[in-house]
Formats: sequence, structure tokens, C-alpha cells
Amino acid sequence: MAEKSVITNIEARIRQLIDDHKRLSESCAELTAQRDNLKAENRTLQERIRELDGELSRMQLTEGLAGESRNREKARARVNRLMREVDKCIALLGRPE
Repeated sequence: MAEKSVITNIEARIRQLIDDHKRLSESCAELTAQRDNLKAENRTLQERIRELDGELSRMQLTEGLAGESRNREKARARVNRLMREVDKCIALLGRPE
């Protein structure tokens, strides 16, 4: 009799473990899908931030060059830096290999 009780308890415990495993597997799948969605959304938002940063930079440069902004010196420095970069590229293109 005692052996039957032990076996019954073990069977009940196994059923409980199987149910827990199923529940946790489903939860894991849901969380994985949620994580993947959040990663995709994060990538989209990061790209949007880069786009907006570029747009802001262009707008500040435009305002600075137009003389309508306190950022005039920054704009001039940026233009000068870009011109130096272009000059370096031209020099590299003109170099014989």
C-alpha cells in the first residue's frame, strides 16, 4: 500500500512538472516574440533618431550660414572642416598609384 501511495505521488509530481514545463515553454515563446518586436522597434527608432540628427544638423548649418542664428561660428567651422575633408579626398584621387 505504501508503495502505491509513493508511486501515485511521483506520478502527480511528474504531471505537475509536465504542466509547468508546457506553461513555461509558452511563456518563453511569448517573451521571445515580444523581445524580437522590441528589438525591431528599437532599430527603427534609432534610425529615426539618426535621420532627425542629420536634419537638425543641416538646419543649424543653413541658419548659421544665413546669419539668422547664434550658431554662425559653428556653421563656418563645419563648412571649413568639410572643405578640408573634400580637399583631402581630391588630393588622394590625384595621387598616382
